[in-house]
Amino acid sequence: MSAAGDRLQDTARRTALALPDVGHGYPFTPALDVYKVAGKVFLIVTDDPDEQIITVKCEPERARAHVRGHASITPGRYLDKRHWISLGPGPGVTGRLVTEAVEDSYDLVVERLPRSAPRTRARHRTRQAPP
Repeated sequence: MSAAGDRLQDTARRTALALPDVGHGYPFTPALDVYKVAGKVFLIVTDDPDEQIITVKCEPERARAHVRGHASITPGRYLDKRHWISLGPGPGVTGRLVTEAVEDSYDLVVERLPRSAPRTRARHRTRQAPP
């Protein structure tokens, strides 16, 4: 396992667990740590030492910008390639970028919860798409 991958995954986990009403578990396989809010997935952390990635929900325009701007960010693995991205350790993938990606993913899920769902408050998002 690389130190950069460990940091990326640890940062994602810490960020997710600091958000309101988040739970996590391993519903699919022991190698995928899945984070949910109100039963909806917003973060998947791959525990496989050969694939140190996290996968988050992302607005399509922002997802395309991330993929264009970073060699180690790809369309989401095993998910809707338009609305999910996978981040791996690499140039430009900083702790701040990981934190923002996890928080933005959480917000996207919370904003789309049905009115009948228990209300979790989304943070106010003001960031713009990366260049």
